[in-house]
Amino acid sequence: MKDTEPRREPPINTVRRLAPWLVSLLVVSLAALALRLQGRMFVCACPRVLAWTSDAWSAETSQHLFDPYNLTHLLHGFAFCGLLALAAPRSDPRWRPCLAVLMESAWEVVENTDAVINRYREATAALGYTGDTVINSLGDIIACGVGFLVARRLGWRRTLVAFAVVELILIIWIRDSLLLNILMLLHPSDAIRAWQAGH
Repeated sequence: MKDTEPRREPPINTVRRLAPWLVSLLVVSLAALALRLQGRMFVCACPRVLAWTSDAWSAETSQHLFDPYNLTHLLHGFAFCGLLALAAPRSDPRWRPCLAVLMESAWEVVENTDAVINRYREATAALGYTGDTVINSLGDIIACGVGFLVARRLGWRRTLVAFAVVELILIIWIRDSLLLNILMLLHPSDAIRAWQAGH
């Protein structure tokens, strides 16, 4: 008679399989703590807490869990997937999403320093920007992680097409995008800022 009991995975294999996810969770927790220590509010000071706000030009952008700018962080995930494949091709693929989460978490902490917030206010159309809430930064990190996993599944050619489509959607929808954001931070343009302000 055959043994019908399922084979149990050795504990060491379970730990190895879960380790990248547990480390990612630790990284995100530390990022949330760092943001709170920087003075970031956990949730919006407004009288409501939302999972989504669609108005990219309202004072509630960057204050709730998700908003249109999460799509730029989805594109971060696309970029990190490609960069890690090029820079560390022999690295364990199970750990690459964790590295992307680490890079995005580090960016969220840097992005919410006074120096970067002031740069956004001076150089871009985000005139009233005061930084992200912790919950919005968590939404950005989630978007990045999802972007990484989507890009890994799509492959580089389809990811490039998806990147271009998302950029175009953002430009039409909110007159901003990841590439425009980078351009405005590095080399501000009065013409672009005026166009964005005409939303």
